[in-house]
Amino acid sequence: MVKKIFLGLVLLFVVMQFVRIDRTNPPVDPTVDLASMHNMPQNVKAIMKKACYDCHSFETVYPWYTNIAPVSWWIGDHIEHGRDELNFSVWGTYSEKRQDHKIDEINELVEEGEMPLESYLIVHGDAKLTDQEVKEMLDWVNNLD
Repeated sequence: MVKKIFLGLVLLFVVMQFVRIDRTNPPVDPTVDLASMHNMPQNVKAIMKKACYDCHSFETVYPWYTNIAPVSWWIGDHIEHGRDELNFSVWGTYSEKRQDHKIDEINELVEEGEMPLESYLIVHGDAKLTDQEVKEMLDWVNNLD
């Protein structure tokens, strides 16, 4: 009985691997990308690329474990939700009111340490922001036109 349950679980795991997430990134139009539109300084770009862009842009870097279900499903959903909330790759398509609101949210969530998410930091420890990085990023974000 235990052997049948084990074999069933293995079979289920194998079958799950055939349900793949979409790991493609749409092309980035620099005319509407935050970094290009506002001539983001290199230090800020480096900070945001390591801590924000994987979930909040069309520049996601998909690690090897995004090939393994069910982890891939969870990460795919995470990225989809992140892009829906804030997508730096389409920043220029947002209304001025929405941009202002997103800047307020960035300030609040980054200052309070809620972004990047703890679940992201577990695997991407280098994305943890130092106090200096938070200051540099938020100083720049708050001076956007």
